[in-house]
Amino acid sequence: MHTYESLEKKIENAKDLNFSNLLDSVIELFKRLWLKGLILVLLVVSFAIVVNILFSIIGLAPKNNLDIEGLDFDGFFSFYSDTIIASIPQTILVSTLTMAFVAAFYRMCKQHVLGEQVVDDYFYFLKKEYFSKLLMLGIIHTGIAAVTQYLFMIPYIYAFVRLAYFTIIFANNPDLSEGEIVKASFKIGNKKWLISFGTLFVAGLLGMLGIIGCGIGVLLTISIVYLPVFFIYKEVIGFEDTNEIEQIGVGNDSDY
Repeated sequence: MHTYESLEKKIENAKDLNFSNLLDSVIELFKRLWLKGLILVLLVVSFAIVVNILFSIIGLAPKNNLDIEGLDFDGFFSFYSDTIIASIPQTILVSTLTMAFVAAFYRMCKQHVLGEQVVDDYFYFLKKEYFSKLLMLGIIHTGIAAVTQYLFMIPYIYAFVRLAYFTIIFANNPDLSEGEIVKASFKIGNKKWLISFGTLFVAGLLGMLGIIGCGIGVLLTISIVYLPVFFIYKEVIGFEDTNEIEQIGVGNDSDY
């Protein structure tokens, strides 16, 4: 298991990454694990719907009271800001559950990459020894997202890359403290912001191709968006089980 100091050192000494090789690795792994990705997406969507229904029942769900007629910028901004604030409790729970499912998916991806038996346990990180840490990460994630979204999205686009690393850092280093996970996520996000944003953007476009299949097909393809940070983490930090040559970045990006 990595310590924060070892993560920091690896990030600081990270090699340059090849965008084409990275994207090829993402596509190849997606083709092999698309069914597991579909199950992940169905779980995330299903639990998000359940949480929304529960919050609606207890009267805490944000209300859609936007008046389209006569809408001006001030009115839209007021509605936008109020919705962000009202959504915070619900978003914390959804973010926590989403990170738990995605972390389990990353665990399966790692097992596949290392040639181990893949254990399909999507609820692995919902155990009590992990949940309190995930909940705190969900609170931090929601807080950062809410503040940057409140500043009207542009800061959120900048912060999104850092937030995207919360789950992959946690999945491979669950013994780190919440603060260390956040610091490591921001550090790798800062170091590899451009290639992270680029691959996430392209993966997002590829994931949206499922809309062609009458819309619902996006459920089959959208899980690809989770894979760029997985491979960037693999190349920058490496897995504890990975051989030393691969960890220092001598291997080919697509060899996994």
